[in-house]
Amino acid sequence: MSSDLAGRVSGLLGLPFIPGNRVTLLKNGDAIFPKMLEAIRAAERHIEFCTFVYWTGPIATEVAMALRERAQSGVRVRVLLDGFGANKMRRRLVRKMRDAGVEVRWFRPLLSWRFWQIDNRTHRKILVCDGRVAFTGGVGVAEEWQGDARNPSEWRDTHFRIEGPAVVSIQAGFWNNWLEASGGLAADTLPVNPEVSRDIARPDDVPKVGGTRLLVMRSNATTRWSDVASLMSLFMADAEKKIVISTAYFAPAEATANALARAIRRGVDVEIMFPGQHADKRLSHLASGWEIERLLDAGAKLWRYERTMYHVKSMIVDDELALVGSANFNHRSWMKDDELCAVTDDADLIAQLRRDFDDDCRHATLMDRDCHAARSAGRRITESLARIIRVQT
Repeated sequence: MSSDLAGRVSGLLGLPFIPGNRVTLLKNGDAIFPKMLEAIRAAERHIEFCTFVYWTGPIATEVAMALRERAQSGVRVRVLLDGFGANKMRRRLVRKMRDAGVEVRWFRPLLSWRFWQIDNRTHRKILVCDGRVAFTGGVGVAEEWQGDARNPSEWRDTHFRIEGPAVVSIQAGFWNNWLEASGGLAADTLPVNPEVSRDIARPDDVPKVGGTRLLVMRSNATTRWSDVASLMSLFMADAEKKIVISTAYFAPAEATANALARAIRRGVDVEIMFPGQHADKRLSHLASGWEIERLLDAGAKLWRYERTMYHVKSMIVDDELALVGSANFNHRSWMKDDELCAVTDDADLIAQLRRDFDDDCRHATLMDRDCHAARSAGRRITESLARIIRVQT
């Protein structure tokens, strides 16, 4: 079945599965940040780094200083920060990087005459070093991600280290946003200058290093269906046995909840994990109250992670295909924000994702249908109000 569904995925998106990659799953900050810093410090030619979240804390300083040191050593370092998501970043770190030669740009600054862009962000998390090694997934640069999800101050997340030809497609996600931030929308600019052109990785230049196939998908903000929405919809429609979703923000539209309910009725097991008491955005949970009730009635298993904030983003179909990357199961990821995701049919990687999900269940509460249905009238009214602005969650 996987080859058949993989073919439909490729046909739907018009993108190939790229063979020859090595993918390492990194669980939580204690595993993620050392590998990212190692790659940054080993870079010899150029670094491309794009993130939605860049906040504060020791890791924020350490990453900035590592990028600064590479720039001082003659490495071309480009850093792209989302104007909304990275707004908490200490400006002294930006100044220190720029003073050392790091090219820092803001993606869609909040103070801009292009006011219609303010609600559409880049939610991508991309680090590429020398065009040979890349990182992507859910992690932001902030003290919240440090540690090993042992307590509420250490968030639970998953990131991926990738080597091989797929790095070219991941880097392309960076260029897509960087060129816009370079003035690519203005008629009198030429954003692809020789300095950029020299650092664009080419598929033939990146050797095959492993046996993992990856389809890398760039999804852009839209008023219609994005690639993320199309792909997740295909997964829900074509699943035969099982759908396992991990998401930081679970706020499906009514039609999406109905699609999952239809999958359950045809015999598909549906399990979904999202944050519980430590959710950083409670509006998302409130906005999905009615859809949660519909899914519980249909027989879905809904898990609320209770140990800390849950920030993992993945979707496994029939234990044979997995979607990983920056996208959540909500309207923002489907329509409003730029995302970068990858699809794989690597059995070992999928099994590892599934083991991590099962391990997370040990720190989660399985939602009870009767308990949720018995929530108060005040709670239901609040949920109804939250649904009005669900598109912002």
